[in-house]
Amino acid sequence: MKLQALLPARPHGESGWVGRVLTTGVAIAVLATARPADVWVWVVLGVSFGVFVVGSVLMAARPYGAFALLSAVAVSNALIAGYPQSNALVLVLVAVTDIAVIDFQRHSNRPVVAACIGVSIAYAASAYLFDQSESWYFSQLLWTAVLVAFGLNRRQYEVQARQTEQLLQQTQLAQNEHARAAALEERGRIARDLHDVLAHSLGALSVQLEVAEALLEERGDTAGALERVRRSRRLAVQGLTEARSAVAALRVDEVPELPAALAALAEQHIADHGIAVTLTVTGQRKLESEVTVALLGAAREALTNAAKHAPGQIVDMRLVYNHGVELSVRNKGVTSGEGFGLAGMRERLALVGGTLTAGPDPAGSGDWLVVAEVE
Repeated sequence: MKLQALLPARPHGESGWVGRVLTTGVAIAVLATARPADVWVWVVLGVSFGVFVVGSVLMAARPYGAFALLSAVAVSNALIAGYPQSNALVLVLVAVTDIAVIDFQRHSNRPVVAACIGVSIAYAASAYLFDQSESWYFSQLLWTAVLVAFGLNRRQYEVQARQTEQLLQQTQLAQNEHARAAALEERGRIARDLHDVLAHSLGALSVQLEVAEALLEERGDTAGALERVRRSRRLAVQGLTEARSAVAALRVDEVPELPAALAALAEQHIADHGIAVTLTVTGQRKLESEVTVALLGAAREALTNAAKHAPGQIVDMRLVYNHGVELSVRNKGVTSGEGFGLAGMRERLALVGGTLTAGPDPAGSGDWLVVAEVE
């Protein structure tokens, strides 16, 4: 849709209408003091005034029609301007002022120049017919030039006002499109987060329930099956917590600070697995909610892998704020290669401008190290 279609056809604002009403009132007042001796002069003045009113009304809807009418008024009254006490000059001036105000777009000021030339010739003819002096002729030209300059200035003001209005409309459209794109991007991110959470949680839950079923059917191990059911319950609760965290990212005030969230995650891991987890925080910085959720997800995935592949080993978490933020999770023993969980965390961190590495400690300590960084 073109922007112009959204805007009203209004080349003249309310102040333009007010100005034309005032000039019409001035014309009426001046014509009321006219005292021409011949009736035909009154006829010309009366008809010209009526045509002037019609032309002024049509300026917005029919600019070229208004130009023709107003030019006729200006030229005809310039021809009789030299007639004594006709006061025809006032109709010339208000007509050329309105002509100068009309926005001719592609033709620019050419119609205005043509009208001024016609009026100048009519003044010369009037001076000759009614025996007026050269000073009279040049004074009429001066008054006309002043009013034309005023009209051109008024037109420029209205064109700039219209362009500003169009720019505001265009800016609003751009802002709406940007907001829509941001909303779609946010929905996609939340969908990916929920997909990762559900795939991880439901997959682990399914395995635990299958083991519990096998323990009951094949061994009759009620205690072992009960432990698997309890672990399944913890997995379900953890999955719901992760899902809520993903949705909470939509509301900045519902996302906790990263150090507090990591501390809560460490406490939960200790309660679930009985494994010591240390947390060290260096520095302090306010993070965006998306960054907090991504780093928290990386820490959760690293702890889950540590419990699964290196059970009983102490886990050390370090959060360092510098020019960016770095989160490292280290555990003794070698954890198996990364699966879909860490791959999903890598993709999620990439969306917030971060990176994730996982593997044996390059320093040769024999530890498994997961490092998530966001600039």
